[in-house]
Amino acid sequence: MALFRIVLLLVALAPFHAYAEESLTIAVASNFQATAQEIATEFTRETGIPVRLSGGSTGKLYAQIVNGAPYDIFLAADITRPKLLEDNGVAVSGSRMTYAIGSLVLWSADKSLTGDNCRAALENGTYKHLAIANPMIAPYGAAAREFLQSAGLLHDASTRMVYGENISQTLLFVVTGNATLGLVAASQVKGELPLSASCSWSVPRSTHSALDQQAVILTRTGNAESAQRFMRFLQTPQTAGILGSRGYTVPE
Repeated sequence: MALFRIVLLLVALAPFHAYAEESLTIAVASNFQATAQEIATEFTRETGIPVRLSGGSTGKLYAQIVNGAPYDIFLAADITRPKLLEDNGVAVSGSRMTYAIGSLVLWSADKSLTGDNCRAALENGTYKHLAIANPMIAPYGAAAREFLQSAGLLHDASTRMVYGENISQTLLFVVTGNATLGLVAASQVKGELPLSASCSWSVPRSTHSALDQQAVILTRTGNAESAQRFMRFLQTPQTAGILGSRGYTVPE
């Protein structure tokens, strides 16, 4: 009888063990976190494979990965760091792919600004603080800095700049009124925000480096098959629809 109970227990637990072994832990750049959650929900619904997301700036997540963080996949906001991981054997060779192309928006919730006055306020210097993500660790911050440099506005803006650790914190500065203007990801203002924009302006992509976002499977993954399934899911028409609705351009 005791042996029979043990057998029943093992049979009952087997699906849960398999479920745990298939689960994925994904490091995702802050700008993509809400979109990744939507994609992950659809992926789990179709495959039964659970996904856990860990968000942060691309630079911070990269440092965690280099130092042994147990992620299966890295969804970065640039090309540089996934390539470094691949070149150094930390990412699976040949797994690197561009999954989305982002864009910058100059955004404000300041009631004194309306319409396209965001751009005028930036150019005329009629603002108190400008929020951007830390250019050293956040690709969207680096792109924001490049735009300001190309527009001849960096010198004036540098004295009034406030830096978010990542693009999510950058948007928070603007939403809470701690910054008049913010250079944030277009995808962020496509989602649900606690208040509407008073003004916004799409930053021309020609004014900064391309925001090509790449993904890689990490070599330390214990779930290579599930990771490959997720990477394939990123390239489906279903995912393309999600990306478009969130303000990303789909790679050709």
